[in-house]
Amino acid sequence: MPKRVLQGVVVSDKGEKTIVVKVERRFTHPVMKKTVRRSKNYHAHDEANAAKVGQTVFIEECRPYSKTKTWKLVEGNEVAASA
Repeated sequence: MPKRVLQGVVVSDKGEKTIVVKVERRFTHPVMKKTVRRSKNYHAHDEANAAKVGQTVFIEECRPYSKTKTWKLVEGNEVAASA
């Protein structure tokens, strides 16, 4: 089963080897028929402390690194080329 990959914006890089990524999803409301935006923050593992606040990054599902960290930063732009 392939691992999920999400695209989002880094909102915090204060943690050691940890970044917080805001991922926004858009969908049509079932009753109002208007486009609704919902966002969620994900904690992701960043081994090299490479990502900075404001960057658009890809994160991938992985094993749990801690209680809240179950995503990791995708290295390079190999996902961006295929998406």
